[in-house]
Amino acid sequence: MEYSFLQNNRYCLNEYCLVPLREQDVELIRKWRNDQIHVLRQKKPLTEKEQHNYFSQVILKSFSEDKPKCILFSFLFKNNCIGYGGFVNINWNIKSAELSFLLDTKHAQKAKIYQKEFSIFLELILGLNTEEIKFEVIATETYDIRPLHIKILEDSGFKYIKRTRSLKKNIDGKIVDSIFHEYTN
Repeated sequence: MEYSFLQNNRYCLNEYCLVPLREQDVELIRKWRNDQIHVLRQKKPLTEKEQHNYFSQVILKSFSEDKPKCILFSFLFKNNCIGYGGFVNINWNIKSAELSFLLDTKHAQKAKIYQKEFSIFLELILGLNTEEIKFEVIATETYDIRPLHIKILEDSGFKYIKRTRSLKKNIDGKIVDSIFHEYTN
């Protein structure tokens, strides 16, 4: 599948590529989401049925829309899915979106690998935005338990906006703060 509004549906840097979210990667992504639920705004583990329904009802539809609600990609290394991400909570009227990213759980557990691969993902997705989509503002929300993730965002040009107490997220008995960043074109 391809996004009809994009001229290029494959963005690569060496052996890393972003391609429109592939159905074959949906189950892997579900497992990673459930493994890493503590860093996501996901309230409960996803079932296979929920994940496949989301793909068939939201993602497949987005491929043919001129202004989809989300634009998600499989993040590949040597054509194997190692993560996924893209733009969600899109507001086409003001040309803004929220960045979404999740890396394979095994890769995410190794700081050097995470830093390298998240940085490459950011280079690819921000390049795609500059060349084709042209969102003026890309926002992120990150729990404060992820200092490496925050550092990578800032090293890639995202600016700190604010910190708020998360009223919804409790990790290991502690309420966490949400850190907000923005990237502007």
